[in-house]
Amino acid sequence: MSAQPVSERRRGWCPGVRRPMATGDGLLVRLSPFGGRLTADQARLIAEAAREHGNGHLDITARGNLQIRGVNDGTYPELLALLAREDLAEPEGEGPNRPTVLSPLAGLDPHDRIDAFALAQAIESTAAAQEGLPAKFFVAVDGGGSLPLDAVGADLQLTAGEDGTVAFSISSSGNLHGIGAASLPHAPAATRTFLSGFSDMRRTGRTEARRLRDLQPHLVQELIASAALEPAVAMLQRPEPPRAGVIPIEGGHAVLLALPFGRCGTEQLLQVAQWSERFGTAEIRLSFTRGILLPGIADEHVSTLIAEASGAGFITDANDPRLPLLACPGKPDCANALTPAPADALRLASARSDLLAQGTNLHVSGCPKGCAHPGRADLTLVGRADGRYDVVPYGSTRDVSTLHLSIDEIMTRLLLSKTSADLRRAFPERTR
Repeated sequence: MSAQPVSERRRGWCPGVRRPMATGDGLLVRLSPFGGRLTADQARLIAEAAREHGNGHLDITARGNLQIRGVNDGTYPELLALLAREDLAEPEGEGPNRPTVLSPLAGLDPHDRIDAFALAQAIESTAAAQEGLPAKFFVAVDGGGSLPLDAVGADLQLTAGEDGTVAFSISSSGNLHGIGAASLPHAPAATRTFLSGFSDMRRTGRTEARRLRDLQPHLVQELIASAALEPAVAMLQRPEPPRAGVIPIEGGHAVLLALPFGRCGTEQLLQVAQWSERFGTAEIRLSFTRGILLPGIADEHVSTLIAEASGAGFITDANDPRLPLLACPGKPDCANALTPAPADALRLASARSDLLAQGTNLHVSGCPKGCAHPGRADLTLVGRADGRYDVVPYGSTRDVSTLHLSIDEIMTRLLLSKTSADLRRAFPERTR
């Protein structure tokens, strides 16, 4: 198994409000609010706009963005005008729609070691003035708390350390690789140097890489030196972030509501807006776990909120066996998709819910883009034009496998797997 050249795997671009993408069910309009934060009024407006101008389906992405689906050419101009008027459209230009990703708990997490929100704001102002950054480029700003961002696949990740430093890492082959550290006051300037240096390398033709993970090692070392990073520090291992459930925060609780495959209906978003006003602070936060976090929930309201959210189709139990199941919208909703990923994922899950309950991650992607999950999974399936799947054990959609199976063949092998060890034997890793 090896990384396939980016030029052979990359498809499409990064859609936004001003740059919609044509998909199988119409135009896709992606909103990228800073920190994933929306007021209840904004959430209500978006839900009503999705119902009026789209097909009523919304997606929460692996970066905590919100997508309105099924928009047509006739309704798009009015939708654009509405979202721009409400300051929900990205700035003009070809760069990233939103260059940073934060934990939805930023500013609330008692375990955070730095003010990740303030650091992200400093980086955003830097990125906004930097021309030449690819549209998909982004920086993860991790305060070191309860929801680690290790799996989001950022170009550059900044993670708060225990000693007041900020660790700099690059995502490669599904893992984070530490490249250095900086003091908190120096972190914004070091990030600015990294971003401007990468842009200069692209502009002057020194590299064609569109993501830092694809940059040649000697050029990475050049950026590290320019940014004056100190030697990398060892980072504490943290458990994977919960995808659902109740999380203690200062002054109450936050409730993280998960959605199967990140798909949200307009009525669900309207209910979330209403719950945020009724039980919380009239704010909702979109999460990179493809869910919605409601902060500021008092003790006496938690059980009522959980019960109502469960009845509305949200996943509220951190141990729900559906949570390790990851899938994109698939065919026919997405024009790039080659297979019906959600239907196939549910079929696999129905056969092996016990395996998922053990924490085995299963990622079914309709094409090599891997929109639903940028990192590794215990088993990754990548849709092929012939309707079969490239099977990648313990890897990501960026990896190449010579194992190509139909969904029925995959089902047969899964039925014989009761543990992770069985899974490894059923889908032996192959290289070429």
